Amino acid sequence: MTTEVQMILYEDDSVQVQYVDGSRLQLSPCGSEFLFEKPPPVSSHPLEQPQRIRQRTHFVISTYREQLQRALEFRNSSATCLFLSENLIPSERKKRVLIDISQVRWPRLDSDDGLICLESGAVKITSVDGHATLCLPRSQHEFTVHFLCKVSQKPASSAALLERNNQASEDKLIGRAGKICAYRSPSGQRLENKENELYWRLMQCREPPKETGCGSEGQEELSPPETKHKYTYAWVKQCWSVAACPEEWKYPLSLALRFHQKVSNVSNNEADFTESEIVPSDVSKEGEKEISVLPKAVSLSCPVPHLHRWNFGDSILQSEFDEEYSYPEPVKVLWCRGVTYRLTHKNGNSIEIYPGDGSIFKSEGTYFGSYYTYYCSHKGSEEREEKTYSVNNLPPDRPGSLFSVSSLINQATRILQHCARMRLSLSHNYHLCCWKMVSGMNDSSILPFLLKESLIPNLGRFLAYSDDKVHAIFLDGVTLTLSWNLSSSDDKNEQVKQGLKLGWCKLTFPNGQHQLIQTEYPGPYERYVTAVTSWCRRLTQTSARELPTHTSSSVLEENWSVASELEKIRRFNFLVENSSVLNQVSTKKKRQSSDHSKLSSEPSPEEVHEKRVSVALKKTSQILQDIDFLLSNSKK
Repeated sequence: MTTEVQMILYEDDSVQVQYVDGSRLQLSPCGSEFLFEKPPPVSSHPLEQPQRIRQRTHFVISTYREQLQRALEFRNSSATCLFLSENLIPSERKKRVLIDISQVRWPRLDSDDGLICLESGAVKITSVDGHATLCLPRSQHEFTVHFLCKVSQKPASSAALLERNNQASEDKLIGRAGKICAYRSPSGQRLENKENELYWRLMQCREPPKETGCGSEGQEELSPPETKHKYTYAWVKQCWSVAACPEEWKYPLSLALRFHQKVSNVSNNEADFTESEIVPSDVSKEGEKEISVLPKAVSLSCPVPHLHRWNFGDSILQSEFDEEYSYPEPVKVLWCRGVTYRLTHKNGNSIEIYPGDGSIFKSEGTYFGSYYTYYCSHKGSEEREEKTYSVNNLPPDRPGSLFSVSSLINQATRILQHCARMRLSLSHNYHLCCWKMVSGMNDSSILPFLLKESLIPNLGRFLAYSDDKVHAIFLDGVTLTLSWNLSSSDDKNEQVKQGLKLGWCKLTFPNGQHQLIQTEYPGPYERYVTAVTSWCRRLTQTSARELPTHTSSSVLEENWSVASELEKIRRFNFLVENSSVLNQVSTKKKRQSSDHSKLSSEPSPEEVHEKRVSVALKKTSQILQDIDFLLSNSKK
């Protein structure tokens, strides 16, 4: 069995797993397909490509079954949309029920039913129907949930087609058996034929037994078939950060936090998170807070497999660029040799490090990633140790320590830089992954469009896009890209007030090299950063009426609407009819034609062409008037 060294879950729910022997496994964003890459042997040629096996997850062979099960479990622990193949789920985790479970109800705020305080100090809350459980440890930094989720099903179109095929074959078999029954002897003896016997069984399953033209003597009454409306569910375990709680778990998490504070008698000033920060603010009715809509599983087969992108390993490119995270997506969760890194991409890139001993490192500071706070709770006491580390001044490793602080923080810094680089990339895929695609969606509707463009003398060209990216092209060939909040600036965070969404910006030099620098400490590139941030502040202070508020899809609809096209044609016809230049040209052509008529009685080609154009314009004008008349009547 191959041991995992590193597992990465990206923002689009795709997974990459690295093993000890150098092999890799990649899961598609929807989880329905995987690619296993075996490294070439040591004695092979340097240009020999590794062996790659690509299969459907639901039909995996036994060779890769265990690796795929662990990769799917890691994916489902923090994925937005689950992939649950019934063939890969252990029997003890499966459960067959007769009802469709899509949501659960939690206890009320004024009730402590279903709340249990464990010996370790953790708080456990169970839903009223018992289909979901939430556990909050004493550290209150992360929580786990267990809930029932329906396993992945076949697509609706495939299931309907299979049902129609089965129904057609069944009807065909009944027809064949009916013909055999029609030629039975009048004595009523039973035919010893398999098809005839199956015919009687099918008929008895469909309707209660009754006398037919063939007779029913000697037929055994069959018990009604078992109920087919049984759903297969699986218990799923997910782990989330308290600071980035999904919407469906906010209410039970607030109950657990309140009960934890009630048991431990912790005041609100000492608590890290309060109930008002967790409970959804957009819920108006009191009863709606108690209901959580459970996450759903995607289908077994992907409707758009052409969107699956595979990152093929290339030793030459890896040695040249030395990129540890080459997949073009921000990282969501990373597990490496027992250490878990969990990231949040809301206002900025923040990261939490779980070494595995119950402690936690959290990125702090105005620009996330500059400082890390270490929280450690000692067993058997309520004391909690807190330390703050700076990235620029990390302590040396201590002998006998369970982990290296400098190694953990340096690894986290590299992950944050990769996420910032992806968010600042102009070639990002803009969440165009398979399970987020909806039938009939236009790909161009989710692409960013230009909001503002300015050409500043002696500086360069500045562009602001709808996805909050600002791109500046300077006269010396240097380009700078940063992320700026162009909408509202009413946030408590100081950096968001200034509009800056990331503490990093990307510089691209004329030779093609890229460099990621901190906007707080730009160093020798201060003039580039200052020029762009000053332009962004002036742009943010501009009235919102001057910036376009429509999306790219509305732009396309406006440009290609019937009314706008008719308006363009009306303006063109008006210019043609009232243009003096056209009249002068036609008069000149008439004079030339009169001179030529003296020599020949036949009309000139120019005169014939002019008549054809005039007739065509008259017909076009008449058609436009008819269209305009129809449109005006339809509006009434």
